[in-house]
Amino acid sequence: MDIVLVAGLWLDGSAWDDVVSVLVDLGHQPVPLTLPGQGDGSESATLDDQVTAVVAAVDSASGKALVVGHSAACSLAWLAADRRPDSLAGVVLVGGMPAADGEVYFGLLEPTDGAVGFPGWDTFDGPDSADLDRVTKRAFETAAIPVPEEVTQATVHLADPRRFDVPVTLVCPEFSPAQAREWIDAGEMPELAQAAHLDLVDIDSGHWPMFTKPAELARILAAVAGDAHDDPARR
Repeated sequence: MDIVLVAGLWLDGSAWDDVVSVLVDLGHQPVPLTLPGQGDGSESATLDDQVTAVVAAVDSASGKALVVGHSAACSLAWLAADRRPDSLAGVVLVGGMPAADGEVYFGLLEPTDGAVGFPGWDTFDGPDSADLDRVTKRAFETAAIPVPEEVTQATVHLADPRRFDVPVTLVCPEFSPAQAREWIDAGEMPELAQAAHLDLVDIDSGHWPMFTKPAELARILAAVAGDAHDDPARR
């Protein structure tokens, strides 16, 4: 199955390299995306440009695709479900929740000079980064790509209620499935509260499991893809 991989802020498609190799060994076709304005050589892009890139990958898939969004890009994966609900075998959200209609894509950090740069590790002190060693942190900082303001500050627009019928798997790294369930029940994840098919899966890692637990993350994605392949309604 084609598995479209969309990393969060400051990362390009190479963030998935260690996950990709395992997925290939497991018989899947990973499609790691480098998003417009986020590693493609351009310093400008809009949220619509990034959504278009994800949808184009879905449209190019052989059969229904599994779309994986990490962190802020969970909203990109969910936007793909909104734009192509009949073309997805499922959506996997890693360490994040999709923004609801009318919300800002990523408003937690203020742009500087037209972009949101990596703010440093103090912002992610604690469970988010506890499993990252010094070498990995340094490599992340060096490679981090400022994300255009027209992406981070854009308003998310969702329109097709069929997105709620797309099966969703929430992979829980720095938080537990029990915590995620509490947030959903408290109304903090309104889009997921309406999902008809939602699975919560634990992974013992910080916020970036593609770096610290790539094989385990790949096996989770392969299992979701396998379940989708075995379900005729999702092929």
